[in-house]
Amino acid sequence: MPTRQLLLLRHAKSSWDNPNLADFDRPLGPRGLKTAPLMGRELAARGWTPELALVSPALRTRDTWRLVTAEMPAHPSVVFNEALYDASAADILSQIHQTDSSIGCLVVVGHNPGLEDLARQLAGPRSEARARKRLDEKFPTTALARFLFEGNWSALSSARLTHYLRPKDLG
Repeated sequence: MPTRQLLLLRHAKSSWDNPNLADFDRPLGPRGLKTAPLMGRELAARGWTPELALVSPALRTRDTWRLVTAEMPAHPSVVFNEALYDASAADILSQIHQTDSSIGCLVVVGHNPGLEDLARQLAGPRSEARARKRLDEKFPTTALARFLFEGNWSALSSARLTHYLRPKDLG
């Protein structure tokens, strides 16, 4: 069975400056515009380049992904998936389960609380202790949880959390 890599990335900090905007249409704020490229550079430096990105179509998730990928050497295929907007952990996992078996590394760019709930559910007993402790504390904007597991995407129910990165950890 191949080892697969799943990256769960919460969108960068959005702006609340315009109260008339629908939640779906909120843009990134100044902090988000700074942290998204920072996370992209970190992913590139670590060689964690996904082959496929499942991204919520909300403006803040699309903009986060655009800024992250601008820092990467290769640009993965991207699917803007309506089912990921305001999705529960079960809804997100259902979308992951549909990933083609040819994909070795997948990133999901989404929202809380569903993304955080899924990350906590997936983190199995062989997870890295420090990463798990930090994940249990909070899943802030632009945070990234990295999981490894063996098997097919359709059977994913538990994985080994290997890394948990927050923007404040990156400098």
